[in-house]
Amino acid sequence: MKFIVDAQLPFLLVELLNQKGCDAIHTDDLDLKERTTDNEIRVIAESESRIVITKDDDFLDSYLIKKSPPKLLLVTTGNIKNRQLLDLFRFHIRTIVESFGTNNYLELNNDELIIHE
Repeated sequence: MKFIVDAQLPFLLVELLNQKGCDAIHTDDLDLKERTTDNEIRVIAESESRIVITKDDDFLDSYLIKKSPPKLLLVTTGNIKNRQLLDLFRFHIRTIVESFGTNNYLELNNDELIIHE
């Protein structure tokens, strides 16, 4: 499973995803780093078949209106410590990977992983 992690999420998330066997990149890996535009992220997601992981509601709007990016994991935890965020991903990573086999939009909050159909 391939992911692109948006700038407002920690680079440690990429390291965790890669440790779990995924192919993950962060906007910090890109030439423009945190200045990479949402549109550029969508283009990369589409051209490289990557799932966008973000806290940015703008991606939800473009997903719902244009189905771009094609697959989206929206993190709606609010501001939490990186350790807590990484623990949430550790707990849900298997379900996240399995769910993206048949679903295109997931939401991770402080309490649960929501699979939107």
